[in-house]
Amino acid sequence: MTEGEGFPKRLRLRRRREFLSVQRGGRRAPTGHFIVYGRPNGGRPTRLGITVSRKVGKAHVRNRVKRLVREAFRRHRGEMPRGLDLVFVARNERPADDFRQVVEELLGAARRLEGQMAAERRGDRQRRR
Repeated sequence: MTEGEGFPKRLRLRRRREFLSVQRGGRRAPTGHFIVYGRPNGGRPTRLGITVSRKVGKAHVRNRVKRLVREAFRRHRGEMPRGLDLVFVARNERPADDFRQVVEELLGAARRLEGQMAAERRGDRQRRR
């Protein structure tokens, strides 16, 4: 497997403090199946973290949701905005089960978060003047 096809550790949020940093200090973009949190990471490649609680379903359901999100991120990493840390929190009501829908939600949420953060940066620059 080449670098472009994999999901290496450097592209994952792995520690609890990384997840909490994004969730507490970042922006939020709700979608149909997820609440997506995002935070700038200083221009590094976009990283992904996934949280699926037991409320979503049994282990096989939770694992499928995580697999779908990971695969959508892996296949569409080139279309993602650069420089974000993203945390996907699965909503309890309806677990995601359609790959195309997960891809649309992933890309849409990432672009919305990028836009929110860009608007924040523009606002900060205007206030400083």
